[in-house]
Amino acid sequence: MRVLFCISCWLFACCCFGQTTISGQIFNEKNEQLQGATVVVSAVGEDVIRAYAISNETGAYEVNVSATLDSLQINVSFIGYAKQTKIIANTSQKLNFTLVTSTEDLKEVVIENAPITKKGDTINYAVNSFKNQKDRVIADVLKKLPGIEVLNDGKILYQGKPIQKYYIEGLDLLEGKYNLANNNLPANSVSKVQILENHQPIQLLDSLVFSDRASLNIKLKKDITVTGVARLGSGFSPFLWNVNVTPMLFSKNKQLITSYQTNATGKNISNEIKTLTLEDLLDEFENNTEKRDWVGIVELFPPSFSEKYWLDNNAHLVTANYLTRIEKDVNLKVNASYINDVQRQIGNTQTTFFTPTDTINITEITNNSLFTNALKSSLIFSKNTKKKYLKNTLTFDNYWNSQRGNVLLNNEQILQEAEIPFTNLSNKFKLLTPFGEKIITLQSIVTYTKSRQNLHVSPGQFEDIFNAGNALDNINQRVTHENIYTNNRVSFTKKIKRFTLIPKVGFSLLHQTLDSRIATFENNQETVFSEDSQNDLQFTQTSFYTTLLSQYEKETWKLALETPVKLLLFDRNDALEASRTQDLNRLIFEPKLTVKKDLNAFWKASLSMNISNDFGDLDQLYYGFILNNYRNIQRYNNPILEKVSGNTSIGFSYRNPVSSLFINSYYTYANTQQNLLFGNTVNADGTSKFGFFEQDNTIQTHSFNIKASKYFSKLKTNITLGSNFYIDQKDQFLNGILANTTTNSILFQGKLVTNLTDWLNITYENNTSISNTKFENQRFDTITNQEHIGNLNIFPSEHQFIGLDLTYYKNNISNQPQENYFLDFTYRYTFKKSKIDIELNCRNLFNSDQFRTILNNAFSYTQSSYILRPRQVLLSTKFNF
Repeated sequence: MRVLFCISCWLFACCCFGQTTISGQIFNEKNEQLQGATVVVSAVGEDVIRAYAISNETGAYEVNVSATLDSLQINVSFIGYAKQTKIIANTSQKLNFTLVTSTEDLKEVVIENAPITKKGDTINYAVNSFKNQKDRVIADVLKKLPGIEVLNDGKILYQGKPIQKYYIEGLDLLEGKYNLANNNLPANSVSKVQILENHQPIQLLDSLVFSDRASLNIKLKKDITVTGVARLGSGFSPFLWNVNVTPMLFSKNKQLITSYQTNATGKNISNEIKTLTLEDLLDEFENNTEKRDWVGIVELFPPSFSEKYWLDNNAHLVTANYLTRIEKDVNLKVNASYINDVQRQIGNTQTTFFTPTDTINITEITNNSLFTNALKSSLIFSKNTKKKYLKNTLTFDNYWNSQRGNVLLNNEQILQEAEIPFTNLSNKFKLLTPFGEKIITLQSIVTYTKSRQNLHVSPGQFEDIFNAGNALDNINQRVTHENIYTNNRVSFTKKIKRFTLIPKVGFSLLHQTLDSRIATFENNQETVFSEDSQNDLQFTQTSFYTTLLSQYEKETWKLALETPVKLLLFDRNDALEASRTQDLNRLIFEPKLTVKKDLNAFWKASLSMNISNDFGDLDQLYYGFILNNYRNIQRYNNPILEKVSGNTSIGFSYRNPVSSLFINSYYTYANTQQNLLFGNTVNADGTSKFGFFEQDNTIQTHSFNIKASKYFSKLKTNITLGSNFYIDQKDQFLNGILANTTTNSILFQGKLVTNLTDWLNITYENNTSISNTKFENQRFDTITNQEHIGNLNIFPSEHQFIGLDLTYYKNNISNQPQENYFLDFTYRYTFKKSKIDIELNCRNLFNSDQFRTILNNAFSYTQSSYILRPRQVLLSTKFNF
């Protein structure tokens, strides 16, 4: 019923936007077709633009308008010709225009570039229209652009959705790790930021397979650009440093970004090489190259605000990214990076567990050290022409991570040590080439990963499970996991009139082994516990699949229907016990329907429906216990998980580059049915045992979000408003008792960026979230989090900048408010000729020393106190190459 209601709402909305379609051609007196003429539709006697279009190379135009007016006014203009106006009835019709050469003398005019322009599917943002004296890198400017949002981790959204590709001069140098460019490319080197709507990155498919995804392209001012940044800073207290040397080269045939960065100021430089584009993130997940941590220490939950106030780090990053064009549209890329980072966490946590029969309280005082050592590299060859597409990606990643923790649990000291290495070697190949009247696609993926992880806890925990309730001096968990994965498929692409058909057939094989054991050491002698603490598991998943993707495109409609059929074969075998063997075969059907409609020149509607299946992974399939951290232990002595999810999503978006107004809204409903129910047993000391129980159950989620941004060019002001609502309902076992849990949350967001004068800029941002959890008949206290960020930027002269940043955070559990204030001061003097900045930065002037936050879930809430960075002063010099 909910799905039918969603579809009805979507169809009703489309009907409400009933369209008038006006089309025709534009000629001159010689009957020559005019390309680039502007057609504007408005109400009679009004200047408000209802819709517009630009004539193509044949002089043809088509404009769709939704209005309840009886009549419409059509204005057609072209440089060198007299403007022509017609008033017509508000009905669909063909209407041709013949423009007459203008004989009027042109008056002297001052041409002022529009901040946002649109040409075809490309939206251009003029960087100089949004940049001020404070902005140094292109990320500073992107945060101000209407329709574009930059999240805290650097991920870029357009109209509420992640971008597909990040290009610099049309080339994808960084393969989704675009923070390195965003945070270091000087804004002065950039002329335009382009949003490529409906972008199809494969040229061979450009006219065959439509795309509704958007990509971002950076246009530089010069054909050959040598740029980058260099920063050297030092301060106290304690002793601080911040070094960043990032040279860049961009030319027609070569691109290069290299960087060495190190700091102890709270900047998380691992974000510089973090994968952000959705396509690359899905590749990591689907290709089984994602790093998996089987063990670890209990970490403090970090504050939700800027890391510069709380991250205690000592980090070093070296990265090199090089692209060379072998010939036109044929590229070779090398991406390599190494990071060494030590982070320290100090704080305390008070957790209350609510069980159906009791309330359990624990207090933890924590001192953690987290060590990251990681090497990431890839070699990519690509050929992307209108006649052929070829891409091969060879990837090698290696991690040598470790963790150390000292916890005082209810006045008992517990030491934790974890070694968490991980290795990944993978190759991905994709070829598209014409085959008769069709295009054949060949894809092959091969992945190998391995990790040998170890956790040592002293004194030992869970003695009731492993030692008949007697105390343990220590407990040690070892896990060895290996993964081999391959996925191979072939498909054909054929266009038949308005239809594009893509049949596909393939197979995949995933083979995993898990060897684990829990033991204790006494006098350097290892004692392994019973078989319940061991795993010698092999898990194989084989898939044979076929699918047909059908796309239909006509005028303002785009439809896509995907109908995959899969035969899945599962084999789970544990050598320790014959009863731990299980085979499962399933034939599944996972259809997906997507409908998109251009309601008029500005409004778009979308509807998406799909069914998906999930059978879990090895981390939900092992029989013996695995100690994940000192107070959580898990095992899944149950059948293979079988989960079926149905998702329906409805969206509306509005974008008008002429008026600089962008709006997007989406509603999503998900219904998941599964055969296993999650369960948790909480002991009196706060330790927990996780697992699944055989019982059919249903999970339902609703999500709605809306966001709008408007740029007022005359006021040089951008305003963004947004809201998100989420509700989740599910059942789970807690200490053997079945309970229903409901979680509600709502988020309000607002942002104002304004240039009041040439010497004064103000930014204000607000994020307010309200959440509540209901456990059976017990409703927990409502948690309210507020974040207010204000920036006052003063430019006394073209050489000087003064910045005051005030941040206010407030957490509420009922009537228990927790408040924090942060004040930062920045003074910068710029030597224009040498392009050198001297900057003094004073951070956390109020010297806020700790931050208290509150979290809740289905059966507990946690009050966490995190020790913050002290007041600090940093003097630095910076220049652009």
